[in-house]
Amino acid sequence: MTASDENPYANGAGTTGSSILPLDDGEMYVCQDGPRDAPALLLIHGSASSTRSWNPVVPLLAAAHRVIRIDLLGHGRSAEPADRDHAVPDQARRVGEALDRLGVEHAVVVGHSSGGAVATALAEHRPRLVTALVLVNTGPGLDALIAPRPTVTGPSQWPPSDEQLRHFASTAVSRAGYRVPEELLDDVRDMTHHAFTAAMSATRSYLERRALPDRLTALGKPLLVLFGEDDRRWRSSSASDYRAVPGAEVELLPGLGHSPMLEDPQRTAARLSAFTATHAVRVD
Repeated sequence: MTASDENPYANGAGTTGSSILPLDDGEMYVCQDGPRDAPALLLIHGSASSTRSWNPVVPLLAAAHRVIRIDLLGHGRSAEPADRDHAVPDQARRVGEALDRLGVEHAVVVGHSSGGAVATALAEHRPRLVTALVLVNTGPGLDALIAPRPTVTGPSQWPPSDEQLRHFASTAVSRAGYRVPEELLDDVRDMTHHAFTAAMSATRSYLERRALPDRLTALGKPLLVLFGEDDRRWRSSSASDYRAVPGAEVELLPGLGHSPMLEDPQRTAARLSAFTATHAVRVD
């Protein structure tokens, strides 16, 4: 079997691979999969996660999209921000800079959980770059947050124990018998305590200033909201708040929890593909 048989993009037609992009305030880890001339689809992970959270859906999307994944600074294989600032607008600015380095002029942007806040901030900061938005289990405002029981230790006991991590991860899914991959638990273990708490605080601050439906209405971008009906972190009934955004498509996913791309990648990828087929911009 040749390299081109194993990987249809091995002969230069695609962008499969990973790299580290040096930004002004830290190095950002980037993964790319799919044909270089296909519509760009950017996937942004949530807090205490990384590019790995999208692994199950990437093979289902890469045939028709240039799939780009990034580790936000302070997460995964990216560096901690030089100024230790995890504010959502600053994370969005960094993502925009990374896309510029990759030569991406237009992208459909997908954000999971707090990654949806970063996706929204990116559209606010770079409206010409973002052609459409998909929010996956992103709470519209703080009143949608389900108060968690304390599971994370303070800085002197960091990182959390395996038992604490498993408890934390259990709210990310709802499907009986599903076990969160160990590599996603490693993402939490490898974070600094500051990054973990600052990322959570940054999302709260962004939502406190203005709820997402109000921000999205002002943007006027095509919007798809996917929400696992059995989410244990954000009230799934809050997804209806996004219907205030003109033209928004809002879909509840029965039987799924906070992380549909992990629990049912086929269903999630199919919905993403249908949306991007209408709203993506193809490279000439």
